[in-house]
Formats: sequence, structure tokens, C-alpha cells
Amino acid sequence: MFLYDYGLGILLGLSLAGPPGSVNSIIANEALKSPLHGTLVGLGAMTADLTFFAIVFLTNGIISPAILKVIYIIGGIFMLYLGISILRSKMPSKTRKGNYVLGVTMGLTNPFQIIWWFTVGFFLLKELSIFSITGLYSGIVVWTLVFPYVVWRFGTGYEKYIKIVSAAIIFAFAIYILFDGLHLILK
Repeated sequence: MFLYDYGLGILLGLSLAGPPGSVNSIIANEALKSPLHGTLVGLGAMTADLTFFAIVFLTNGIISPAILKVIYIIGGIFMLYLGISILRSKMPSKTRKGNYVLGVTMGLTNPFQIIWWFTVGFFLLKELSIFSITGLYSGIVVWTLVFPYVVWRFGTGYEKYIKIVSAAIIFAFAIYILFDGLHLILK
């Protein structure tokens, strides 16, 4: 069970960290300076994820099963929306300024990150295990370290492939979460 949950977590972490968006735009722009510049922005965004995880973990036991059913359905629908948004998105290139604090700030104020943690985060803790969260962070760490290096070394140009793989994994998790939520409702 450990490997299953951990592997699912890694896939989800990579699929969530990889799609083009504001954080990856800043990471890419900073990585053009050096991989370290890009990695610092990613580590800042990951710190925001840790903050949200702590809140979800601490409130996990007080959420009633009836509310969890609704949270799972909302989370599944949100994941479907996120997958569609990923397929439609483009890698913006607005600024060359970025650092750890910017990554934290962007993460803490990102509505998608907030909604994800308060829907899918509960699902991961309730239905899988802490190992899925460990895998999730492993996937994010891998992305945070590898993506800036690849951008620095080879430049951009792989957004299309990243989007397709990320969206496919997110769609699979959306279906999984919706199925589990519907299963709880029909019980």
C-alpha cells in the first residue's frame, strides 16, 4: 500500500507542479538567469503548500462525513476544471524578477492552490494515506529542482507536452475523487 499511495502522490505532485501558470512562468524566467534562481521561486511556492497542508492536516479529524462528501464532489469538479484550464493555458512571460518570498506570496494567494488543498488535500488524507502526501511533495521537489535546470540548459519549448501529461493525470484523479464522492453519497 505504501508504494501505491506514494506513487500516486508523486504523479499528482508532478502533474500539479508542471502545468504552465504564474508560478512556473516566474520559475522559468528566473531559471534563465540560473537554475538556483528558478528553484528558489519553486521552493517558495512549495512552502505555501506546506502551510496549506498543515491547516488541512490539523482540521482533518473535525470534518464530518457529510461535509466530506460535498468536499470530494467539489474537489473532483475542481480537478476537471483544472485539467481543462491546463490544456487551454499558455506559459506567460511577464517578469524576470522572482525569488523565494515571491514564490511564497504567490502560493499563499493563489486561489487554485487554496481550493486544491481544501478539497483534494482532504481526499488524499482521508482516502489514501500520509504516504500520498509524501509522494506529492517528492514530485513537487523533483519538479522544483529539474524544471529550472532544463529551462536554463535547453530553454523553453516543452510546455505542450507538460500540459498534456499534467492534464491527463489530473483528469484521472478527478474521476477517482468524483467516483469516491459519489460512492459515499450512494452508501
